[in-house]
Amino acid sequence: MEKNIAISVKNVSKTFKIPHEKVSSLRGMAVNIFKKKSFEEFKALDDVSFEVKKGEFFGIVGKNGSGKSTLLKILAGIYQTDGGKIEINGMISPFLELGIGFNPELSGRDNIYLNAIILGMTKKEVDAKFSEIVKFAELERFVDQKLNRYSSGMQVRLAFSVAVHANREILLLDEVLAVGDEAFQQKCYTYFKKIRRQKTILFISHDHESIEKFCDRVVWIDGGVVRGYGETSVVLKEYLQTSNTNG
Repeated sequence: MEKNIAISVKNVSKTFKIPHEKVSSLRGMAVNIFKKKSFEEFKALDDVSFEVKKGEFFGIVGKNGSGKSTLLKILAGIYQTDGGKIEINGMISPFLELGIGFNPELSGRDNIYLNAIILGMTKKEVDAKFSEIVKFAELERFVDQKLNRYSSGMQVRLAFSVAVHANREILLLDEVLAVGDEAFQQKCYTYFKKIRRQKTILFISHDHESIEKFCDRVVWIDGGVVRGYGETSVVLKEYLQTSNTNG
């Protein structure tokens, strides 16, 4: 793997097995225990390949269900591939789904320490960055309240703040940022400008203006297959033309 490459994805595939019958009760489970179970295979990713350079702001585009989130979960280590090879040069800070790595019964303060330590920070490092994390999330008044009293927007602010302040070289950002209010989204985009080239960022968004504004290059995934890969303006134009034609 070349030194200037942060992530290398080569011929990666992922298939899920979807059961035909849904068992929703203990009786149903008992009745079906000796039945031969049938599954339908869903290929979420099919022979996907691309590279992300160090310090690059890299976009992933595609319609809902195209395999984008599955790809990020594989990069984050949540899913395993069925085939292909992934090489990652650096530590990853994932910001994928609301609630991952948090305990709703704990306070915001406790969740900061919990999530930051999961991301590899020491208690001493969290102590040093705690005030900065809370300030960025704009939760000074609520940091000692239980997380289950937070709105979805407050949870997003807390999760994002922890993710970007962790000592990780690579940041994975899924659509969850869209849950936050517009003012916080703008604050995040301002932060992106500040850290540009300092971190490698993989960015999934249906906000095409943000993709065009921030991303150096993009990969377009459709039905689990790479349809385009390269310069943002070129690939995004092809993607939007196809979407408008099919829409």
